[in-house]
Amino acid sequence: MPIKLIADCGATKCEWRVLGSGKPKTIFTAGISPYFLNREQIISLLVAELLPKLTTTTINEVHYYGTGLGNVANVKLLKAALKKVFPTADIEANTDLLAAARALCGSEKGVACILGTGSNSCFYNGKKIIKNSPGLGYVLGDEGSGAYLGKKVLQHYLYNTFDEDLRARFDAKFVTTHHEILENVYRAPQPNRYLASFTVFLAENRGHYMIENIIEDGINDFFFNHLYKYRESWLYPISFAGSVAYGFRDVLKDICGSYELELGAILKQPMDGLEKFHKSAE
Repeated sequence: MPIKLIADCGATKCEWRVLGSGKPKTIFTAGISPYFLNREQIISLLVAELLPKLTTTTINEVHYYGTGLGNVANVKLLKAALKKVFPTADIEANTDLLAAARALCGSEKGVACILGTGSNSCFYNGKKIIKNSPGLGYVLGDEGSGAYLGKKVLQHYLYNTFDEDLRARFDAKFVTTHHEILENVYRAPQPNRYLASFTVFLAENRGHYMIENIIEDGINDFFFNHLYKYRESWLYPISFAGSVAYGFRDVLKDICGSYELELGAILKQPMDGLEKFHKSAE
């Protein structure tokens, strides 16, 4: 049985899983973004944080899914780094969207979506992605994502749209200022992650009509701008991966029901689905 190493990697954290050498083993390392790390830096990270935690020195296959791999140059860079660390392994490097599609749909046709810090979607034919609604990032797009919903929370707060009760809850939770918020959004690094951090306020205040409206409207924007563009949305199950999708799965169920769409799987993280997919490929 080949020993496989699967990676689900973001810019801040990477989850690795080893299959085929007894019980599956999970390892966490720092994230890898080929936009911020060069080949040598990626190799150094893998040697320092991954290799010491591996219980086997023989890896036959590496299936790496990560951020920034819609760019051909980044795929080449990642493969080169992985090949240096695992010289005898077959290397595959693909996007986080394909990871979601394989984890959610396996070898079946379906519409696969990511609702996490950002958002994305595709129609997957059971083997590869056939259609992909264009992602515009957190400034122009990312409807339904943590960054999108968090931005709505801040708009309601800064525009004084929240009632007194919600405003008091916000002030107690975050202890911040108008100036500090704008500094973090417009000048600090990774503003999308900063915006997404405010979705916890939505999760902790479910039941208030303003909170429910923000969640429902934000996720509905994702359906309208993306899922409505796929003819396949009415033909195949629509499945979701990501913390926002999992946290607000009741809203996804309600929206799918109101539009007579079939809701498929909902996963907080794709790794368990990826393990199942790669085991079935043996």
